[in-house]
Amino acid sequence: SATPIPRTLQMSLSGIRDTSTIRSPPPMRKPTVSYVQEYEESLIKSAVEKELARGGQCYYVVPRISQLQDASDLLQRIFPGLRVIQAHGRMSRGAAEENVAAFAEGSHDVLLATTVIENGVDIPRVNTIIIQNAQAFGMSTLYQLRGRVGRSDLQAYAYFFHKNDAITEQSAQRLQAMADLHELGSGFDVANRDLEIRGAGSLLGTEQSGMAAKVGFDLYMRMLKKSIRQLRGLDLPVVPRSNVLLPGGEGSIEWDAASDSASASYLVPDSYIPDAKERSKQEGVARLAESTARLVEITNEWKDQYGGIPSELQNNLKSLHLNSCLRQLGIDIVGLDESTGDCILRSPGLRPRHWAMICSQLPRGAPPKGLDVVFPARFTFSTEDKEITGGKKIDLDEFINPNYTDDDEEWDALDEEEVEAMKEISSASTIKNMQDVEISNYPRFVVKKLGTSVAEGSRVDSLLKVLLPPSKVVFKKQEKDKEKAKLAAELRDKREAIARQKKEQEKLNSRRLGGFGY
Repeated sequence: SATPIPRTLQMSLSGIRDTSTIRSPPPMRKPTVSYVQEYEESLIKSAVEKELARGGQCYYVVPRISQLQDASDLLQRIFPGLRVIQAHGRMSRGAAEENVAAFAEGSHDVLLATTVIENGVDIPRVNTIIIQNAQAFGMSTLYQLRGRVGRSDLQAYAYFFHKNDAITEQSAQRLQAMADLHELGSGFDVANRDLEIRGAGSLLGTEQSGMAAKVGFDLYMRMLKKSIRQLRGLDLPVVPRSNVLLPGGEGSIEWDAASDSASASYLVPDSYIPDAKERSKQEGVARLAESTARLVEITNEWKDQYGGIPSELQNNLKSLHLNSCLRQLGIDIVGLDESTGDCILRSPGLRPRHWAMICSQLPRGAPPKGLDVVFPARFTFSTEDKEITGGKKIDLDEFINPNYTDDDEEWDALDEEEVEAMKEISSASTIKNMQDVEISNYPRFVVKKLGTSVAEGSRVDSLLKVLLPPSKVVFKKQEKDKEKAKLAAELRDKREAIARQKKEQEKLNSRRLGGFGY
């Protein structure tokens, strides 16, 4: 897995940016055995001999081009007749790629290179890498270099040789991390260790590392999280897919390919778009629509191109509109409570501050009539669950500005809740029945008596009536934030361009003054 720079990882950990972690390795892969030792020729000889004896090849990496010749002389002295080929950044155009290709074909025993091979080189038969002067490399580079080996089912070895007289405190910590973190998929852990060693850098500036160490990593992260949680607004977690479990498949856009019935699925009729490839493409476009406004645009495009929308497709489009609203509001599961007939819409990531900010943008500052919200007590800093009734104005300040304290356990609990919310969202699609969910543990919307007072076939309309207004607020806020971010990025680029021009002008002025003997 890739290793983000400290600032990027810190943004992710603090909630400013998202991250994806893949910890499942390809089949048959084994963790690379890593050795961190002081430089010794005898160890190099042993490592190369071991790999050549099993018919493999080796990488030998040095930090500087100027050190390549000495390394080549060393290898030739230890192994007379050893087939060595080089790759570095100062070779003629295409030469490095040709040498790597020749090495991959098996015509050489050792590829002697600089860090040009840390990315994009995948040769399964190379399962030993020797890194000379490892103390001179950064953490991510060491990790990427180690990733060049172990790309088959054979055991791979990585040797990090260092010079004791050149090692610093930070380089020692980096090498210790490489020795400790050698399991498959440990990229995130390596990046986290790098963050602890170098610090997080500047969130709004150009520094990619530093500063956090001055106050301590844990304290810095806690301070930042507190500030972000108090400032951020509609940061509802992304729900890629909502699981609608209403009777008769109403509102669902899932299509069972084994079924002949399309009544419970979204499907463009063959008669409307006869070409199967184009029909599949248009279905995909509609499914991926990020808002109901985009769905309206798509529908109008279809009308212009294919004619009026048939009734069957109109019903399916309503289901698409519903699912778009659900995703906007962070709702991952929808179903009926059989004992009450209420419709329950679970939103694991919804918090009181979210709902308060949404309601502040609605008419009269009140939630839609018929749409209630229930928050478990732990999200309201009280001893009882909080129910907000639709149609009634609420005290926005009570929720937008909660009474956060400095209790570490309280803040840790909030962090854990956010992590758990994302886990629940990712597993929602596997749930087949609302009875399988302990719904009282989660924030949720409630539309009372939907199952008993609204006839089957009309429930999607009823849900859309109460969900459309708040979902539009969320979408508009997200679009506004995107525009602000775009303008901020453009402004930053302009400032950087002005700074570069100023710097170049200063250099030019300095040369001119030097020419006059000043």
